[in-house]
Amino acid sequence: MFGSPARPCHCHLSGNHDRQKRELPLKSDPPVHVAPPLSPFAVNNVRRFIAFRVFFNCRFYYPVFTVLFIDFGLSVAQFSILNAVWAATIVLAEVPSGALADIVGRRRLLVFAAFSMLLEMAILCLAPRGNPSLLFVFFLVNRVLSGLAEAAASGADEAIAYDALQARGMADQWGRVLDRQMRWRSVTFILTMNVGAAVYDPDLMSRLSAAIGWPHVLTQSETLRLPLYLTLGLALFTLAAVWGLDEMSGAAGSEGTRRNDTGGSAFAAFRLTLDSGRWILKTPFVLGVILFGMLFDGILRMVITLASQYYRMVQLPESSFGLLGSIMSVTGIFIPRLSLWIAENRSPVFCLWSTAATALAGLCGMAFFWPYVGLLTALVAFSALYMVGFYVSYFVNQQASSSRRATVLSFKGLAYNISYGLIGVFYAGLLEFKKNAAASDMGGQLLENAVFKETFFWFPAALTLGLVMLVSATAVYRGKRH
Repeated sequence: MFGSPARPCHCHLSGNHDRQKRELPLKSDPPVHVAPPLSPFAVNNVRRFIAFRVFFNCRFYYPVFTVLFIDFGLSVAQFSILNAVWAATIVLAEVPSGALADIVGRRRLLVFAAFSMLLEMAILCLAPRGNPSLLFVFFLVNRVLSGLAEAAASGADEAIAYDALQARGMADQWGRVLDRQMRWRSVTFILTMNVGAAVYDPDLMSRLSAAIGWPHVLTQSETLRLPLYLTLGLALFTLAAVWGLDEMSGAAGSEGTRRNDTGGSAFAAFRLTLDSGRWILKTPFVLGVILFGMLFDGILRMVITLASQYYRMVQLPESSFGLLGSIMSVTGIFIPRLSLWIAENRSPVFCLWSTAATALAGLCGMAFFWPYVGLLTALVAFSALYMVGFYVSYFVNQQASSSRRATVLSFKGLAYNISYGLIGVFYAGLLEFKKNAAASDMGGQLLENAVFKETFFWFPAALTLGLVMLVSATAVYRGKRH
């Protein structure tokens, strides 16, 4: 499945770039013969795709995300409900939005995503304090808009950039684009993480204001919205990035489908959704890539969600958590370049096993909770997430035709969010079970730490079990084909 992009692959671990191309024939539309520019980064849509990914994803409030909600006046229970609403919105809108992108045009969906981001940030900037019920309504609208923006952007952004390259006969340059995009996003994420945490700290801002001759002591209520104002500025840049995108003209799909960029209907979107779902099921290589990506992404993203608790357990001070998040982002500068070289010079099977080895080495090392050294094992584990993101995008875009590319990528996003949600529910249940079974004389943070340490090994165990099941299913399927 994973090792057979279009026909049985007998190459395994070696081969040059030309051989890789023969193993991965592009099942996509014939490129329009346009004189290629000197570089893929000279293509307008490619530049704007990179800018969109950077401005849309790197937000100044991320390092204080949880405490921001609490300091506004929401409870922990309300915070949990709002995040559940956000996840549910993405799951419900993910695939329909991808189909709409293929029907009415990717640019329109991306403009909608940028406007939604602008509105969601404006709502938080204007959210009133002092009335818990009204405040919850403001944040509820914010979470729904945020989920719609995420769903609308998913798939459409990659599709419009990849199609622009394909129209110029430069589809083989997509790996370079992914590499540049990931590195720029990592650098910007480091900047926004540190600036966002800094402007949120009233003590630091008071010292800075005194240093410039304004001896005013700021309070938390005064710095509360500063990361939000900065992110509102990013939303304007996001809108500017997508406004100048070039919509690609409709082209016949490889299996008779056609995208209509000037309009479409709900029925057409529904039909395209079903057609794309059937195509994924009938294309073992793409199905395998999505399933393996779903396994890796769900587990690794859940571990990253729990990163602050892990840092505390390996005796790292809480004041360093923002800096640690930046350090983890540094891997995003180097890993995509390495992944590009591997994808161009090795087989998809090698890509899978190198990613699995990296993820398992990091997760198994983290399970020992070594003081301080545990940071290095976490760095290894989190690096695997960049590898997963690169490889899945690299191979799926090669195989999907232009007429359904955004829809297929939305199925990928849907699978990822379902995996993340199911793993979160399972792990929450496991934690509650262990807490109830723990000694009665333990309580509070001591109990939380003990249960977290006792259950962490389930992450590498679950990844190993999932790999065994998927590899076995792949072997059975390929045996039946032969």
